[in-house]
Amino acid sequence: MNTKITIAIDGFSSTGKSTLAKQLAKELGYIYVDTGAMYRAVAYFAMQNGLITKENFDKTALIATLPSIQLSFQFNESLGYAEMFLNQKNVENEIRTIAVSNFVSKVAEVSEVRSKLVEQQQEMGKNKGIVMDGRDIGTVVFPEAELKIFMTASAETRAQRRFDELKEKGDEVSYEAVLHNVMERDHIDTHREDSPLVIAEDAIEIDNSYLNKKEQFDIVFDLVQDAIKAV
Repeated sequence: MNTKITIAIDGFSSTGKSTLAKQLAKELGYIYVDTGAMYRAVAYFAMQNGLITKENFDKTALIATLPSIQLSFQFNESLGYAEMFLNQKNVENEIRTIAVSNFVSKVAEVSEVRSKLVEQQQEMGKNKGIVMDGRDIGTVVFPEAELKIFMTASAETRAQRRFDELKEKGDEVSYEAVLHNVMERDHIDTHREDSPLVIAEDAIEIDNSYLNKKEQFDIVFDLVQDAIKAV
């Protein structure tokens, strides 16, 4: 499999897009890019600088500070994947909290933020051999991707997975709060004016509500092999 392709994985929050994308990238020797981490990093920056709170979101100030936000992925050999760096600081753990989750979709609605990050994402994937996951990869970032996957699962299933993940990290959070966050993010992601979450016409939809990680990987890896043969 010397031919390299672009693999776009879109879908709702907490459907395991990143887990699948990491598995595929490792198996194929491809670059993996978690675009959700990029939006989370911008949301974290906005929170740290008082630009977004429960009561207020100063979009104008965030847009004005975008040139000062530097995002990069640095590979961590011990983990086997790249971590998110914001202005040269590792923020991989900080951006995975429920607090950031509560704001990330609102930040991702801002057209100027999306424009800046999409430009960076397209640059990362210009030579193919990349697995990228997010909300608009197959529709906006790489509409010509050779393989597009759209992942979904019930809100309750996704909330339980996210709840278990957060509890394992030691976060004090209730299942109800996580379910509310999942449903709110679904609504914002699918209703925003700029690049809403939709299934690309040529995407293959996978409902993983009742699939384990191996079953899911095996299904998608077969699709990858077919896509590579078709090039």
